[in-house]
Amino acid sequence: MTNKDTENLTSETVKTEPPAKENMWVNLAFNIILPTVILIKLSKEEYLGPTLGLVVALAFPLIYGIMDYRARKKFNLFSGIGIFSVMATGGISLLELDPKYIAIKEAAIPGILAIVSLVSIYTPFPLIKTIMFNEAIVDVDRINQALREHSNQARFEKTLKTATYLVALSFFVSSILNYVLAKWIVISPPGTEQYNSELGKMQLLSYPVIVLPATVILMGAFYYLFKNLTRLTDLTLEEIMVGASTK
Repeated sequence: MTNKDTENLTSETVKTEPPAKENMWVNLAFNIILPTVILIKLSKEEYLGPTLGLVVALAFPLIYGIMDYRARKKFNLFSGIGIFSVMATGGISLLELDPKYIAIKEAAIPGILAIVSLVSIYTPFPLIKTIMFNEAIVDVDRINQALREHSNQARFEKTLKTATYLVALSFFVSSILNYVLAKWIVISPPGTEQYNSELGKMQLLSYPVIVLPATVILMGAFYYLFKNLTRLTDLTLEEIMVGASTK
């Protein structure tokens, strides 16, 4: 092998190198743990104070979103939504608007995603198809060929529609729980130590109260999709997923 061949091989390796995997602990630290600690413990007057404490706490999710973009070299929809949510929280808080707008904002984002999910059913690109049925995750060509061979294209489209309904349900559940949790916890006026502490508690409780139930429904949608996909194509899950052996 010549030096030129080696250089070409190295170049191809670099080009096809997969993006870095997300570190769950870094995610939790930047998006939950550090903001919560700052909002609850360090927003007192003797430390950062309410305003600076809020700004510092909200900076961590923004930093994480930027880090995620640089590591993956592409825009992450959900990271983008997270950044928008943080900026909206900061705007409401720094402008010292009524706390009810926090509840409205918390409910609006998943509510909009639920509506988008339902609307997408009537387009050529149902949301779950956009999320899961792409070449980065599954072997699209193999699946389409198997569906044609078994004449199951129409049944697969029906499966996608039902799975998208389940995804929309998960967003609706998240929207309702977000609103209830925010209205219950965030009651103090912005610009106060109590308000920051309440934001921190809401953030801390969002995982067990909101994320877990919504995730269970979302995982149910993915299970339903792949269960039916293996049945309709007569392929195994290993054959469906990207990277499966073609032997």
